[in-house]
Amino acid sequence: MIEKVGLSHRRHAMPDTLSGGEQQRVAIARALVSGPALVLADEPTGNLDSENTRLMGDLFRDLHRAQGCAFVLVTHAPDVAMWADRVVVLKDGSIVDDRSTAEFAGPAELSSFYERTLNDVL
Repeated sequence: MIEKVGLSHRRHAMPDTLSGGEQQRVAIARALVSGPALVLADEPTGNLDSENTRLMGDLFRDLHRAQGCAFVLVTHAPDVAMWADRVVVLKDGSIVDDRSTAEFAGPAELSSFYERTLNDVL
C-alpha cells in the first residue's frame, strides 16, 4: 500500500522526517492496508498537493471498483467531492441536501451549489 500512495522511497523514514502531506499519505496507507469494507475519512487530502490529491482519488476509485470498498469522505474541496457518487451537505449536524454528483457538470458547479445551499439555510 505504501507504493500505491507514492511513498515507497520513504519506507524507512522516521515519522518526524516526513512532511505533513507524506504523513497524511502514510495514514491513508495504514487505513487501507487491511482491506476494509468501509473507510471514513475527514479531509483525506487536506495537506496534499494537486498531484497527490489526484493519486489518492485514483486509489480510492480503484479500491472501490476492485474490492467494493466504500468511502465516506468529509471535504470542503469540490474537486474531491466530485469523486463520489453522491454529495450530502450538512449544516449544524442536519442534512440540508443530498444528491448524485452526476447532477453537476463539474467541481465549479458543485461549489456554486454548495454555497447557494448553505446560504439558503442560514
